Amino acid sequence: MTTTLLLALLLAGCKGDDPAGQGKNPSTTDTSTAVTVPTVEEDLGVGAVGARRLSRAEYDATILTLMGDDTQPATLGLPSDVVDPFDNDFTTQEVSAVLVSGVEGLANGVAARLVADSVRRAEVVPCEPTGATDVACLEAFARDFGRLALRRPVDDDEVAVWVDLGATFAADAGDFWDGVDVMLRVLLQHPHFVYRIELGTETQEAGVFKLDGHEVATRLSYLLWGTTPNRWLLDQADQGVLDTPEGIRTTAEQLLADPAARARIDRFHAMWLGYWQLPHDPELTAAFRAESRALVEDVVFERQASWLELFTAQETFIDDTLADHYGLPAPGGPAWVDYGSSGRQGLLSHGSFLSVNAKFGDTSPTLRGKLVRERLLCQTIPPPPPGVNTDEPPEGEVGDCKEDRYAVHASSGACSSCHELIDPIGFGLENFDQQGVYREHDNGDPDCAISGDGDLDGEPFQGPAGLSDVLVDGQTLARCAVQQSFRIALGHEPTEADLPYLDRLNDDFPAADHRLDQLFLDLVSDEAFQYRREEEAP
Repeated sequence: MTTTLLLALLLAGCKGDDPAGQGKNPSTTDTSTAVTVPTVEEDLGVGAVGARRLSRAEYDATILTLMGDDTQPATLGLPSDVVDPFDNDFTTQEVSAVLVSGVEGLANGVAARLVADSVRRAEVVPCEPTGATDVACLEAFARDFGRLALRRPVDDDEVAVWVDLGATFAADAGDFWDGVDVMLRVLLQHPHFVYRIELGTETQEAGVFKLDGHEVATRLSYLLWGTTPNRWLLDQADQGVLDTPEGIRTTAEQLLADPAARARIDRFHAMWLGYWQLPHDPELTAAFRAESRALVEDVVFERQASWLELFTAQETFIDDTLADHYGLPAPGGPAWVDYGSSGRQGLLSHGSFLSVNAKFGDTSPTLRGKLVRERLLCQTIPPPPPGVNTDEPPEGEVGDCKEDRYAVHASSGACSSCHELIDPIGFGLENFDQQGVYREHDNGDPDCAISGDGDLDGEPFQGPAGLSDVLVDGQTLARCAVQQSFRIALGHEPTEADLPYLDRLNDDFPAADHRLDQLFLDLVSDEAFQYRREEEAP
């Protein structure tokens, strides 16, 4: 497939209902058969959801699931995704020539690696070819892999086109696998592979469509597993299990019981709180990530406890190296260690979280406070005024301590209103450096003692433990967890149209003792999860 043709298809896939022409445009009424048009409750809460392109991580996970290819080609070969805080927001995804060229290169490379690997190709192609022109085997491959790659049933016309192409190449080369190679390259550039395109059935409300079971299966799989639906999940869709909220909830419970869900929920927290990438050596980064992953798994999966316990936990799972790093008792091997009187408590005292947004070789109280406001309270902090240079540390008189320099900077002109909101939060965490190590004074300056006094909206606190208590005592943290769960599930920030849906989730979360697994189950089994609203024309 040429780059020019693919670019046209991708551009159509970004905005159109059916860019590949593989299905009926849902805005067109079919009068040839009697169809029951679904009704939509006025207060259901259905926001606009556009075609979502696979993120780099989703692409890599998808080809690993489909083909056993673990080379992570998308991470290496596609433009970076916008991460704010997640990487799947369709409103930030743009089509470019670089992207199209990258998708083509990935498809070619993935296909070539598969056909060169006799073990993997035998797992992907469901038959043993009898010769170069085994059309029946090509058709079996097209039907099976086409369904998996496009995440929906494939029709006879589609299969015929792919098989025709594959048979032509196989005959010309005298090699069956040349036919498989070209079919793979076509399918891996297909708009329904590159994008999660939702058509659905039009309802009585103009612009609102009810998704079919395969579209729901795709939503579930990428939300709870981070990858494409497998055969079992597509079978659930075929059988109508995913046509009702009850069937969706039962299926989601099975997805959450799979080990893939643990990795997905860990990544959800890592992206949300900003520690999915850390600026340390691989060993320390791995130790920090393992510590936070252990806490998330313990709270969400092992004990199915209140999600708020992520912030109130009195123990952490570490080894001797990390215990020494934190100044905690060495457990003699990986184990749960009590924080004691260290001032630590929960996830906010982990080196993973405390590493985020370091600047100028030190912690940044401003960026730490901004992180708490935006990620944990879902509040918006406006950018600095034009002309303000944020790439230089705050200046002050010789001998000024860090807190004094920031105080002068924060009180200047138009910057003061924002700094008053965020700096007091960050200074409450100053006793812990950018690697989570406790300190009593500014780096390299014993004369500048750190008070550790912080404030959040008039509530004073000290350190991660104090901040965690203030956050847990309020209602905003839990409501932000609902909003962030919604964002990763639907691929966009909530809009006014989504608010009834969000309100129901906000009511259900405390009623379920703030269990995150129940929040995700409530989210996907809400009737609104089965619908989409058409985007407004630009």
